[in-house]
Amino acid sequence: MLDVTVVLLDDALASTAIVPLEVFQSAAALWPELTGGRAEPAFRVRLVTLDGAPARTGSGIEIRPQGALADVARTDIALLPAARLEPDPSLGGHAVLKSWLTRQYARGAYLAGACMGAAHLAEAGLLDGRMATTHWAAADRLAVRYPRVDWRPDLFMTEDSRLLCSGGVYAAIDVSLYLVEKLCGRTVAAECARALLLPMPRVHQSGYAVAPVSRPHEDAAIRAAEGFLHAHFADPVSTRTLARVAGLAGRTFVRRFRAATGRLPGEYLQSLRIQAAKAMLERDTKPIQTISAEVGYADVTFFRAVFKRATGMTPAEHRARFAGLSIPQEVRLEGGPAGPLCRDALRRDDLTAITGAPRARGRPRHGTSPA
Repeated sequence: MLDVTVVLLDDALASTAIVPLEVFQSAAALWPELTGGRAEPAFRVRLVTLDGAPARTGSGIEIRPQGALADVARTDIALLPAARLEPDPSLGGHAVLKSWLTRQYARGAYLAGACMGAAHLAEAGLLDGRMATTHWAAADRLAVRYPRVDWRPDLFMTEDSRLLCSGGVYAAIDVSLYLVEKLCGRTVAAECARALLLPMPRVHQSGYAVAPVSRPHEDAAIRAAEGFLHAHFADPVSTRTLARVAGLAGRTFVRRFRAATGRLPGEYLQSLRIQAAKAMLERDTKPIQTISAEVGYADVTFFRAVFKRATGMTPAEHRARFAGLSIPQEVRLEGGPAGPLCRDALRRDDLTAITGAPRARGRPRHGTSPA
């Protein structure tokens, strides 16, 4: 029997503590019960708080633990539930938790942070130089606070040297089932998932992300170029055209665009196209080849490859998972686009594409045109 410790802090999301408890308690026990067999639990699960006192969750529910953190001398698995998306200002003050996590990890424990629970692992220095994930909306803030961590917000779940992280609140289910499978085998994990009517672990979360393509900035010239791209993302836009819209020389434009947005113009344009394609896949029944053309990719094979690289799913898989969910996918600049710009600015003598190709022409280019 393996020991699992769920560490509950104030303001945590109750579901990210309770659901893992139930997953581990059900593993290797619930399915035999449902099918008339002998139930032998594979995990012994404890819920603890730092001092053993009840914790008040973010929703106001008070949860009484089974003990204090100091009562757990050793555990095989420790799970840290999620809290609010803003990094907790008191993170640095949890010295007892940091030393306990470091000690358990040194003794061979698996440590898992659900969503923002990963911040506790990062605060303890355990994620330095390692791959980790968290909720996509909080990843930029955590990257600033913990720059030595290889943050991968496109993934639902990561494991690096017994350190596991999951993105999103209900990805706590994924990391729990993943550990059940890793330590007890796929059959036990599948039976646990079947008994609880849960899907087996997912891999990517980028399909769920609904975020501005650009980070906030105050560069008016670059915002003008962004507005033009938003209005013409399906067209073959060149660096020279964007530089002219911004009123800058080519090389200066590329340098300032990257400094302001964090992306090269070609990467930015591709993100716009993928966001638009995701929205169309969710709300329309058009053939994928039609959607590919309407977002600027004449070659549907190339579009499928670009889409999968960006989202972790094929267009068909994205449609199957998200169609009907009505997730708003409209892409807009932080604070709104810079305003409409005349389509005539895209001159026919300036068709060297940043990325992609004209909808009615041949295979898209893969790179960025010279300034």
